[in-house]
Amino acid sequence: MFGRRAPDAGEHAVIVSFEYGSSDIGPLLELGERLREAIEQAGTGEYDGHEIAADGSDGSFFLYGPDADRLLESVKPALLSSGFLSRLSVRLRYGEAGHNAPETIIEMA
Repeated sequence: MFGRRAPDAGEHAVIVSFEYGSSDIGPLLELGERLREAIEQAGTGEYDGHEIAADGSDGSFFLYGPDADRLLESVKPALLSSGFLSRLSVRLRYGEAGHNAPETIIEMA
């Protein structure tokens, strides 16, 4: 896992959950870099890293920025073209965690 951090006050979050099914995390690391590049290129926020189950069964990517919808749009092509993630879902949080910020969950694949 990369260093997960607490988001800034009022900052939106995009948390991508998925099933993986492999102990080879190389493809996940490569996808994480593609997500980071897409976010930086679009100027939509920050890629904060990932969490992966010890057995490689599932995991999550953590993204933060001022607009959850724009942030998701900047990474959606990379997520959908990965080819190795299944049961892909995205939680969009519109504000600071723990302060009743509105959330939406989208099932992508």
